[in-house]
Amino acid sequence: QVQLVESGGGLVQPGGSLRLSCAASGRIFSVNAMRWYRQAPGKQRELVAGIRRAGSTNYAESVKGRFTISRDNPKNTVYLQMNSLKPEDTAVYYCNADIYSDYVRAYWGQGTQVTVSS
Repeated sequence: QVQLVESGGGLVQPGGSLRLSCAASGRIFSVNAMRWYRQAPGKQRELVAGIRRAGSTNYAESVKGRFTISRDNPKNTVYLQMNSLKPEDTAVYYCNADIYSDYVRAYWGQGTQVTVSS
């Protein structure tokens, strides 16, 4: 059984920073692409950033230059460093990963709340 567990969310003032972490555990042979999504109240879930196993990355235009995605392959962990946070970044952030266990499929974490407010 494979699990993704996120941590690091919370309340931060505009202009502040947070670092999210997501660790995959269980019967894992390999972890391919890892991604962060977010969903604000009343909005659709959107892709924030993604990173391939080899390290190439992609970002939503709204977070380019402020957020950085990275990963630690031996630890099966992905991170999202969020700087210069804005109120519009407020959302539940979800980790997503393509994991080869019995077969390759996408797994989701339970989500972590990020609130940017003064």
